Amino acid sequence: MSLDFLRRDNELKDHSLIGDEYFGEEQPSVIYERRPVTDPDGKAIDGLYSAWITLNNPAQYNSYTTEMVKGVIAAFQRASSDRDVVAAVFTAVGDKSWCSGGNTAEYASYYSRRPTEYGDYIDLFVGMVDSILNCKKPVICRVNGMRVAGGQEIGMATDLTVSSDMAVYGQAGPKHGSAPVGGSTDFLPWFLSMEDAIYNCVSCELWSAYKMKFKGMISKVVPVLKKAGEWVPNPKVRTDTWAENGQVVYGEMVQGAALNEAEAVIAECTVDFELLDKEVNALIWRFTNLFPNCLMNSIDAIRGKKRFFWDQQKAAQRHWLAANMNNEAWLGFNAFESRKLTGKDTIDFVKYRQLIAKGVQIDEHFAEQVLAAPR
Repeated sequence: MSLDFLRRDNELKDHSLIGDEYFGEEQPSVIYERRPVTDPDGKAIDGLYSAWITLNNPAQYNSYTTEMVKGVIAAFQRASSDRDVVAAVFTAVGDKSWCSGGNTAEYASYYSRRPTEYGDYIDLFVGMVDSILNCKKPVICRVNGMRVAGGQEIGMATDLTVSSDMAVYGQAGPKHGSAPVGGSTDFLPWFLSMEDAIYNCVSCELWSAYKMKFKGMISKVVPVLKKAGEWVPNPKVRTDTWAENGQVVYGEMVQGAALNEAEAVIAECTVDFELLDKEVNALIWRFTNLFPNCLMNSIDAIRGKKRFFWDQQKAAQRHWLAANMNNEAWLGFNAFESRKLTGKDTIDFVKYRQLIAKGVQIDEHFAEQVLAAPR
């Protein structure tokens, strides 16, 4: 029997929810770009692309503003529904920072002591993390610089991380008036041991890319410094393995005179992302040569483990983050934003604890006692 009577509508439908209004080249913004998939010889493959989602706010270490959060959501929804996109690459402009988290200038000047407004912002932030976890394409985090605070959180929502060896990783919330409950408290225990997760979460130490690779949190680390045509591994990091206090140590940052020597070496180098992009393109090519539905079912099955704890906590933490804008976040973000005037980026924690131990009300007079005075 002929099936000619069955009607076929061959006009392709657009499944994007949001248009181009949240993308742009002017800073701060999010850039959405389609790049051709290339084979191992560098030849472009006709009709297949990767979606490059780029944070574009280098003047503020690629911190995300409210409008940029909307741009990330729009970009991942676009990549997810783009038929000829094989994979999404989440990256940033420049060579200093992938993402330093939320825009503290915006937090201090607008959201502090406006908890309802901040709650609405956190709804957008939750949507940003969800957009990464729900993307129906593999998501590669191309880390071109430091990935800290909220940047660490959205970075861990991606599937695989390829990192510059100049990048550092860590949290900053407990030092600056927040807690990394926008993903890190959910994701870190999947990547690290429980004790490493707690220490990384609350110490506010920055760990090198080599240390994170050693501990299993990221997939690839490559050098990006070049001197006289030769690749130079990050001189700020010890890349040998040694024993210290009975523990194996790897990837620790150098200190003192060694740090000064490292800075001198870096000053003689140029930054080149050739090897970083080579690794990203190799991953995209690997994805290209897999059955797409089998690929995404495999990834989503693993994402489900991260998503489980994220989904358990995200609503409750949204309310806590909003309420905290009346309290420690108000003090912490304003201390950080006034650092150029005061020379300090934190409050006086000893004084803070002394005052709360006495039951002192947190108000403007309280703030005057714990915030550093202008120089």
